[in-house]
Amino acid sequence: MSKLSIKVIVAGRTYPLTVNEGEEAKVLKAAEDINKAIKLLQDNYAVKDMQDLLAMTALQLATKPASKSAEVVQLPPDYEAVESQLTELLNEVEGLN
Repeated sequence: MSKLSIKVIVAGRTYPLTVNEGEEAKVLKAAEDINKAIKLLQDNYAVKDMQDLLAMTALQLATKPASKSAEVVQLPPDYEAVESQLTELLNEVEGLN
């Protein structure tokens, strides 16, 4: 997989990064989410220090539930064993009649 050089702006500072080709959108989206969270904190609280805003944003994003796209896909339950036991019970009941 090839590498891409991109520039990401977080909290008003530019950071040059090298990422895998397929990860560019993910990294840019993460930077966008961080900047939005910082803006929300600035608008709602009297915090002006960027280091404090970054720390608060890191805590928020680290404790936020994973996005739906990152959720673990749950497989449907395997009812084969239950069906087998029910069949055995049914056979026993029918044998009693």
